[in-house]
Amino acid sequence: MLLLVTLVWGATFIWMREIMLALEADLDRIGTTSVVAFLISSRFTLAAAVLPLFPSVRQHLGNPDVWTAGLALGLALLAGFLAQMTALGELEPSTSAFLTSLYVVSTALLSNLFGEGRPSRLLWFGVLLATLGAGFIEGPPHLTWGWAEIITVFCAVCFAVHILLTQRYTMRMDPLALTFTSFVTVGVLAMVLALLTTKTGSGAADLVGVLRVEGVLVPLLCLGLLGSLVALGILNLYQRHLEPVRAAIIYTLEPVWATLYGLVLGLVGWTPWILVGGGLLVVGNLMVELNSQDEEE
Repeated sequence: MLLLVTLVWGATFIWMREIMLALEADLDRIGTTSVVAFLISSRFTLAAAVLPLFPSVRQHLGNPDVWTAGLALGLALLAGFLAQMTALGELEPSTSAFLTSLYVVSTALLSNLFGEGRPSRLLWFGVLLATLGAGFIEGPPHLTWGWAEIITVFCAVCFAVHILLTQRYTMRMDPLALTFTSFVTVGVLAMVLALLTTKTGSGAADLVGVLRVEGVLVPLLCLGLLGSLVALGILNLYQRHLEPVRAAIIYTLEPVWATLYGLVLGLVGWTPWILVGGGLLVVGNLMVELNSQDEEE
């Protein structure tokens, strides 16, 4: 089921790209940070609005621990998304992909540090291959350290923290209720940020107005219902059955799907690096499966 998550996440690259292209003029007029935060808030608010239809969500909303855990999950998600999007315009795609892929290494290191289970040598080898594969699928990164690179590494750490917190909290609380409270956290805080960062002369009406721009609403619905509700809902339901590091390596297949979608739609051109990066990702995931089979035996 977690493979389905990566398939959907790969498509979010296409949807977000469509939205950003449609809003080029609005990004300059209102402010990039403000518009991006508003879009994040909109997609997670939409997803949160659907979740109370599930009885287990309504049943656990009176539990303060669910809200506390959801706040932590939501903060990790929001910080990761904002950091990635803020730095993306300052980096080459290959550099951004490589630095973001460090969340796999971060998950392994943090898992070891906080006693969530020490990865085996075979698992570490899988971590290395998956990280290199995700980083090089768009070509070798041209890395020079600046604020954008540092922010993207911070993004990777945030995603690693989210994976570990998901593992910890969903073992003890209802996964769908946690999904709801984390979505509410992201939706509210992102909206506050959007309103605080609008350029002088712009406001809430301008932000709402971006929803009426042609080419925005349909991709945003896909991001909310599929990218957030379905993908993160499945993640919260099923990740608890895997070690955090194994889950992190599976998630590295996301850029493979994103690249395949881009090739089919003519958004990216073919290069040998796609084969190199994709091959390393597949082998890295095979290492994870071999490790899990050894543990079962």
